[in-house]
Order: sequence, then C-alpha cells, then structure tokens
Amino acid sequence: MTKRINILLALMLAVVCVNGCGIYSFSGTSIRPDVHTITIEPVTNNAMKVNPALANDLSEALKDKFKKLTSLEQVEMDGDLLLVVTVESYDVKAQGISKDETAAQNRLTVTCRASFENYKHPEESFEKKSFAAYQDYDADLSLDEVEAALCDDIIETLVEDIFNASVAQW
Repeated sequence: MTKRINILLALMLAVVCVNGCGIYSFSGTSIRPDVHTITIEPVTNNAMKVNPALANDLSEALKDKFKKLTSLEQVEMDGDLLLVVTVESYDVKAQGISKDETAAQNRLTVTCRASFENYKHPEESFEKKSFAAYQDYDADLSLDEVEAALCDDIIETLVEDIFNASVAQW
C-alpha cells in the first residue's frame, strides 16, 4: 500500500513540475499562460517569379500548424500575437554540373521574411527574420513537372522554421 502511495505521489509531483511554470508544453511551444490569441496575416508574395498558389498554401499551412500544436485562438485582428510573412524570392538555379558541363540538378529555393509581434511580451518579438528552404530536382525534368511536390516540401520546412522561431523560440 505504501508503495502505491509513493508511486501516486511521484506521478503527481511530475505533473506539477511539468505544468508548474505554465510556459512549456509537450508540443515544444513556450507560450505564456496570458497569451490566448494569434493573428496570422495572409502571406504576401513579393518575389519576381511568382507561383500563384504559394502564398495561399503557405498561409494555410501556417494556420494549420498553429491550430494543431497550440491552443491559441486564431483571430482576424488584434491578436495577442501577430505573424506577418512575405515571400521574397522564388528562384531556380543549376546545382550539380555533369561531366558534359550541363546541369545535373536544379534547385528551387524559396526565401521568406517573417515578423512576429508578441504584444504581451515584446521581448519575444522579431522583425523581418529571413527563412529559406530549397529542394533539388533532376535537371532532365521541367519545373512544371515537379513544382507542386517541391513546393509542398519547401512549405513544410518554412512553416516548421517560422513556427519554431516564433512560439517555440528555438
């Protein structure tokens, strides 16, 4: 009986320790208990080469990530947190050169700038932080053939990086 009580007390102590500070969660976020809402502005695309679906897909992926991994309510305006993301570049460049001096691979790179404002804890805010992600593809393929799959992977990386920089503060 004493052993059960000790185990129960140990479990209760563990729960209190994990929840005690109120900032850490199992999703890896460090959102303070007094922060309840977030406004995620629609992503704007300022890149010279424009993928018409990229800004919307990135906006939706960001909203989904915050919805799945935080308890923040997403509001249209005046959130406790504000996230603004702009696509700055969308570039394809030759990567590997083959023995006959032609491109063996191409690289699609997307670069964004994000600004994050925490109105309740301004020390956690950042302005115009740059994020980039890329995917390589075989030069024998056209961008049109692989663009959708490449963009899905690039968006996943960008969302993870922006999420970690804002509410996980990694």
